[in-house]
Amino acid sequence: MEASVLSVILILVALEVILSADNALILGVIVQKLPVHLRRKALFYGILGAYILRGLALLFAALVIKLWWVQVLGAAYLLYIALKHFLKPEAAHAPPPLEVSAAQFWKVVTQVELMDLAFAVDSVLVAVALSDKLWVIYTGVFLGILALRMLASLVVNLLDHYPRFKHLAYVVVGLAGVKLLVGGWDKLAKEILHRPELAVGLDKEAFSLLILAVLLLGSLWALRKPAAQPS
Repeated sequence: MEASVLSVILILVALEVILSADNALILGVIVQKLPVHLRRKALFYGILGAYILRGLALLFAALVIKLWWVQVLGAAYLLYIALKHFLKPEAAHAPPPLEVSAAQFWKVVTQVELMDLAFAVDSVLVAVALSDKLWVIYTGVFLGILALRMLASLVVNLLDHYPRFKHLAYVVVGLAGVKLLVGGWDKLAKEILHRPELAVGLDKEAFSLLILAVLLLGSLWALRKPAAQPS
């Protein structure tokens, strides 16, 4: 394998993880609503769906990058669950049920797949910009998806063991919603309304790095043990 091809694949994997670190967190938040024994199963089905969705998205890249409404819908859902967490803590903080019906399980899997599709729009843009070799793009993106699923499993464990981490998670979910919303609006303004002057012009890579910085700094706070209360 040529060194240049290998470097592109490694860059694609790194970008998939860095620019979608919030995606891993979101997946962890979504599947945490399930009983413990069903979470890995939901993530497994999620990764299968992600491979299919990303594969189709890359094949039909010219069409996918115009799906501004997918990003807007994804943003609306993320902002909703973030606001619900902070405004209705009694509902958002309820422990997961011991058992769920098949319909409830597949509802969660569907939510995972919708989030994958929403984040796939930007992923396709980045991948196509780096290489015109389809097999190189597929290799890099698919390895990145596998890394994200591993991160999502780690997130679920963190949410279970460190209560503070849940608050940080929902802050990042809200920021990810803002990122998707602005991205969807910019696509609508430029490609549908043909009014580029209405676009916000958010640097999504820089915003993703901001989210990553919030996640890293917040993790230092979330993973600290609270001070012992005086007896």
